[in-house]
This record gives sequence, C-alpha cells and structure tokens, in this order.
Amino acid sequence: MKKYNVRVYALIIHEGNILVTDEICGGVHMTKFPGGGNEWGEGLIETVKRECVEELAQEPISVEHFYTTDFFVVSAFHSNDQMISVYYKVEIPNPQKVEVVLNAFDFPEVKERAQIFRWLPMENLSPNDFTLPIDKRVAELLCK
Repeated sequence: MKKYNVRVYALIIHEGNILVTDEICGGVHMTKFPGGGNEWGEGLIETVKRECVEELAQEPISVEHFYTTDFFVVSAFHSNDQMISVYYKVEIPNPQKVEVVLNAFDFPEVKERAQIFRWLPMENLSPNDFTLPIDKRVAELLCK
C-alpha cells in the first residue's frame, strides 16, 4: 500500500550557526535537521514542538514556517512511502544548553538510533552537509 510519510523539522539558528543532528537509522549514518514524524491526531506545529521537547528538552518560544516539500521524494527506508517534509524556523529558550559535539558522527556509543547534535556555521553551510534530498534542498534555500 502506498502512503504519505509526513516529517516535521526544526531549523534552529543561534549566533550564526544552525543545529544539525547526526543519527544512525537502519544502519545508515545520516546528517539531518532535528525533528521527526507527525503522529496521528497531531498538528504540524504540535509535532515540531514535541520533537524539540523530546530531542532537545526545550519547548520552542517561536515557530515560523520555512518550507514544505514541493517535489516527489520516496522514503529512503520504505519504498511505498512518499515523503512530505515541513520545516519551521524555531527559536528555543536556551540553545547554548543543547549538548553538542564538534565532529560528525562522534557518538559516545555506535548503535542503532544513536543521535548527537552539533552546530554548523551558516556561512559555510552546503547541501553536501546533509544526507537526505529534502534536507539538501532546505540547505540550498538557507544559503540564498
């Protein structure tokens, strides 16, 4: 059965840097923006707020729509899923309190579902910093 997979992501910019997450999913090491799947009964803004609380332990203080997927993308993990991703510029109260690492994939333990965060300088941001095609498109838009 073919279906839609709706994902919602936070673009958190602080002092000229943007927050990214390195994760291991399905054995694949990927760099993406923080966020995750929309759940049944949840609005998109509720999703981005929940994801910020789950991943960053911080409730956003502002949320502004930035981009919604405008091209066809098949899920990297489920060939019958069409990906629709929604990106919000999000401000969190204490970005400096997010636990980060300096180097990509510097996991304390390499295992499935491992996740770490790091800041990337906006001035050097490139689509090549990201794994997934929609994130690459968002990086292009952020670089404009």
